[in-house]
Amino acid sequence: MVLRQLSILNYKNIRQADLELSPKMNCFIGANGEGKTNLLDAIYFLSLCKSSVGGTDSVCIRHDEDFSVLQGHYEHEDGTAEEIYLGMKRGVKKQLKRNKKPYKRLAEHIGLIPLVMVSPLDAMLIAGGSEERRRFMDVVISQTDRRYLEALMNYNKALAQRNALLKMEDTEPDVELLSLWEEEMARYGQIIYEARARYVEAFTPIFQQIYAHVSREREQVGLRYVSHAQRGPLLDVIQRDRAKDLVMGYSLHGVHKDELEMTLGGFPIKREGSQGQNKTYLIALKLAQFDFLKRTGSQTTPLLLLDDIFDKLDADRVEQIVRLVAGDSFGQIFITDTNRDHLDQILARMDSDYRLFHVSQGEVSV
Repeated sequence: MVLRQLSILNYKNIRQADLELSPKMNCFIGANGEGKTNLLDAIYFLSLCKSSVGGTDSVCIRHDEDFSVLQGHYEHEDGTAEEIYLGMKRGVKKQLKRNKKPYKRLAEHIGLIPLVMVSPLDAMLIAGGSEERRRFMDVVISQTDRRYLEALMNYNKALAQRNALLKMEDTEPDVELLSLWEEEMARYGQIIYEARARYVEAFTPIFQQIYAHVSREREQVGLRYVSHAQRGPLLDVIQRDRAKDLVMGYSLHGVHKDELEMTLGGFPIKREGSQGQNKTYLIALKLAQFDFLKRTGSQTTPLLLLDDIFDKLDADRVEQIVRLVAGDSFGQIFITDTNRDHLDQILARMDSDYRLFHVSQGEVSV
């Protein structure tokens, strides 16, 4: 998949931008806080129907404006065109259209334009709680497996309903209703567990190979998926401590508590890793995600968004990453940096087309 044209109106600090893009490499250079990341975030939004930084849609609308519009003109490998329109207005549900036809459900769009983004916010995968690592799995699996996305939405609905019952203070919850939501959690949770387990098994060797390449095999890394579903039938696990759940007021067991343990040299990377090792680990994770999506997704090469990836890396690791992204394994790439030297290194290695954009105070120029 290639994004040929991108139009932005009132998105974050970008008042208006109409960009003709390279099918291979697109570089955005500028100082911090000028809007480079917002350009990548707009591309992310067109793929996944939400901002990469989370939060409500309204925070994406430019200050003092009532609406925002994103429009992308894409092209499949076979030359087929796709036009994606996304409009947001304060206080109104966002509207997404494919070739001028509105989607009935936004979930139908997920996976059409596969995408991986590497950004400084990825640091929370290591430093943050387990919800960050579950989201890491969910974002990619949802782009490859529609059944998984449906199961995830249904599981979260059942979990919210069960938690609402557990929080009731004035009366005992209806046991039959509680059992109903527990059965829903177990049913959809099993689908989620099996998909996550398959993903981690297939993904881990790719990740280890990429990390070894970037680090020149200086360190050994690993991933281990841990789930309550590994303790036995999920319904039994969820119901086993119902009395404790009633005291706490929320569900203590289920796939919403899953963990992805990240290790360096056999120990938790959160405790062992240097800044450079952590950054290498995160970049390897995301590039492995790209490879996984490319092989198992919608049979189209994902877009790759690289936001300020070279910070805190030594020259040797920068060199290895440059070699990777300048190779033929990747399709269309969008990269931001404050350092022109990094971009020049990549462009010097490339024989294919590229475009270089300057970003200042939300204005984009060639």
